[in-house]
Amino acid sequence: MTFGQIIVSQFQDPFRIVLLGGLVYTMLRTRHQTGVLLPLALGVVFVAVIIPSTLGAAQSQEPLLRQILAGLVSNSVITGVILGLLEIFRRLRGG
Repeated sequence: MTFGQIIVSQFQDPFRIVLLGGLVYTMLRTRHQTGVLLPLALGVVFVAVIIPSTLGAAQSQEPLLRQILAGLVSNSVITGVILGLLEIFRRLRGG
């Protein structure tokens, strides 16, 4: 698999999307105590490492480091999309 194919396959992973959605939800609830940037960045890294470490070993022949790097890219994009959709929703609601 090429690096791009790994990223595309990670975009289609529902488990990854749900984990990142939960990350954004948790960040919104705790942002007054912990801030925004640090929890999001650490959460993106955590998901990028934990998924290939636990689930990807049996499913992929790709090296772990390559899966983690692709995970950082795809997680950042997915988190950005979730935050963008949240902002659109807030503006449409008038808040």
